[in-house]
Amino acid sequence: MEMDGFNENSWWTLPENFDDPLVTFIDEAQEEHIFGHEDLHLRSIELHSNTLIQLERWFTASGQTRVTVVGPIRAKRWLMDMIRCVGSQNVYHQARGQLMLHLVRNQPLINADFNASFSMLAYICGLICHISFAF
Repeated sequence: MEMDGFNENSWWTLPENFDDPLVTFIDEAQEEHIFGHEDLHLRSIELHSNTLIQLERWFTASGQTRVTVVGPIRAKRWLMDMIRCVGSQNVYHQARGQLMLHLVRNQPLINADFNASFSMLAYICGLICHISFAF
């Protein structure tokens, strides 16, 4: 999903990209880690993922930030996967999340990035399902 530039095929011109925004909640430390101090990396993450990200700080009583993402479905899911992995307690998932975060901060995502992420997710889900059915 490479950037189309400013034309009629740009992601923001397609109404379906604004359907079903994905929403998650993160704590202040995770927000700063992902988006940077004073949201330094927010714009590059949006540009490189072809999404629009809204951060609503202190949305909950516990001080969490609500993160709302709109854009193409594969990009939204990829970003949510990255956010979950970065915040995971599992060292493998954290490392994967860090690689994803570095990628989206530094270059536009392409179809190969989405495919790699989803094939890994399918592998993990398949492994979990296989283990569950083995018992």
